[in-house]
Amino acid sequence: MAHTPVNHPARPIYRAIGGLVGLYFLVFGVLGLVASAGNDFLAQDDTTVLGQGTNLGFSLLSIVLGIAIVAGTVIGRNLDVAINQWLAYALMVLGLAELAFLQTDANIFNFTITTDIVVLTLSMVLLMAGMYGKVGTDDENEAWQKARLVL
Repeated sequence: MAHTPVNHPARPIYRAIGGLVGLYFLVFGVLGLVASAGNDFLAQDDTTVLGQGTNLGFSLLSIVLGIAIVAGTVIGRNLDVAINQWLAYALMVLGLAELAFLQTDANIFNFTITTDIVVLTLSMVLLMAGMYGKVGTDDENEAWQKARLVL
């Protein structure tokens, strides 16, 4: 039994939202790369981009995340659903870990509270896009509708 909707009527919108999250990470990463050029890889300084703290390491990670999300969105075929869900969970873990170490030397990605809020918010948006963007056969849709009506 499927736990997420199949062939949701708004799935193109959710797919586009997932792509926009990927574009945000890509743009943030490129701008962060420019702003932190010449600094140490995991520098803990006052480098900010779009009001968020960053360093070279987090900028490169953001670029990789953005490329993965945008590539999944372009390819589609439920690959975007898997990428969005897994990366959403990974971003939640990263955001919570960085929140725990925000004021310590273990803040390796130079997060600020603003960066943390943005990462955790985008992870929730990405998870939503992953949960409602699944495409399936008519039989899968019918099975999901029947299961939904029983609950």
